[in-house]
Amino acid sequence: MPFTDTSADLFRHVSADKAGIYRSIMASFAAAKRQFRLHMRPDEVLAEAHWTDGLPRLEEVQVALAQLAEWGNLEAQPDTARVASISDFYRARFLYRLSHGGEAVETALAAFAQALGRRAELQTVALEDIASRLKTLLALADAPTLDAAKLHETLRDLVRVFESLADNAQAFMAGMARSIELQQADASAVLAYKQRLINYLERFIGDFVGRSGAIAQHISLLHPRIDPLLWAAAQREARDAAPGDQQAQADALAQRQQAWRERWGGLRGWFVSTHHEPPQAEVLRSKARAAIPQLLAAVAALNERRSGRSDRSADFRVLAGWFATCGSDDDAHRLGRAAFALNPARHFSLNPDADNELPATTPWAEAPPLRIHPRLREYGEAAPRGPLPKVRERNEERALLARQLREEHLQVEAARARLASGRTTRLSEIGQLDPHAFALFLSLLGEALSAQSSPEGVVERQTGDGLLHIRLEPLEAHTRAEVSTDAGVFAGRDHLITITATQAP
Repeated sequence: MPFTDTSADLFRHVSADKAGIYRSIMASFAAAKRQFRLHMRPDEVLAEAHWTDGLPRLEEVQVALAQLAEWGNLEAQPDTARVASISDFYRARFLYRLSHGGEAVETALAAFAQALGRRAELQTVALEDIASRLKTLLALADAPTLDAAKLHETLRDLVRVFESLADNAQAFMAGMARSIELQQADASAVLAYKQRLINYLERFIGDFVGRSGAIAQHISLLHPRIDPLLWAAAQREARDAAPGDQQAQADALAQRQQAWRERWGGLRGWFVSTHHEPPQAEVLRSKARAAIPQLLAAVAALNERRSGRSDRSADFRVLAGWFATCGSDDDAHRLGRAAFALNPARHFSLNPDADNELPATTPWAEAPPLRIHPRLREYGEAAPRGPLPKVRERNEERALLARQLREEHLQVEAARARLASGRTTRLSEIGQLDPHAFALFLSLLGEALSAQSSPEGVVERQTGDGLLHIRLEPLEAHTRAEVSTDAGVFAGRDHLITITATQAP
């Protein structure tokens, strides 16, 4: 629907001179609409409205109601219910109610206020709901008779939950970046926000890693059989299409089926990799993990600011003091060349034979003219370029990389299965480790030791990917542990270590 001048009049009361009175009146009519009241009189509006700019007089309310009716936000009709005499009949009395346009404006303003004040969140509960709906779809697909009503309801719930998850995740990541940038100016806000955000992100990443794998598995099992399910849902929706000829009914059915295919494609692209592109779930996970270093960098900047470290502005102030103490212009020029690396530009040469005879201090105005090739003047290059290389097919390289990644993944999973036994073990009892197990062991040990507040403290920490939980307890100072690897012997103080798998990989 085009936006006409009449439509623009419906919003005039928002920025008018007495906008407070107009908005209070419209809010009272919106409340009356929710209470299923058909009309309101001026005295009822005066008594029931929440006036933000002070209580007005009845005459002011009547004038505002007439103006809103002129703009199209309200509809007015004569009020004959309270007529007690001929003079009352001829006196202008009106009943007011929301017009269709006024109701649309109130709905739009309410949605705008809700969106502006919404605080996005990372919904781990939505992941559980998505997995549950996918299990239901698998059960419906395996049933001997397809229940179209149950199928349609499940698909609608699945789409609604997924859209909420995607919208909130996108809004949260954008809002979090803005929050980090804005709070860098407030040390207390950043320090208070840091631990809450890190705990929130670590909990989300842990749940996300555990559940997204199961969701991807359900989608992979369901994808070969999804077309009959989407067709049944589209047929059920097409029953409510407006009556028309046979071709119109077929077009409506095709449009609904295409819409369901697009929704399923969006859901599948979120959790399953397609066309050599990572799924959106992995992108969200990487952004969530990248937010932690951003916040830590903001805290580091605050610590540097508190410790009084020199910054660029302080360096420039010191340099300005040096310029002020220069005894002559020549000294100031030498200081400027040293500070800003203002060296002669004779290193750039178009005529190397001629320029080699000139000293580097020769001014450009006194140097002989340069001979520039016409091609360089016209095309910006002295020699013609060759033909552009053809685009190479990289399918074999991609397949090789995929095999390598798969093999590395299997090796890492084997190392994780060996180390994450859940039993408390001394480091000296671990024994021989292959390169992949030793790399995983070093990363776990590094994460645990980085969180240790003192050499004698016990550390319990969940890894950054949320898959493992590690507990490290130091033994006596004189104890010693040695771990044999293919690259040598790793030795240090002995500890008790417990590695437990928290989520299925």
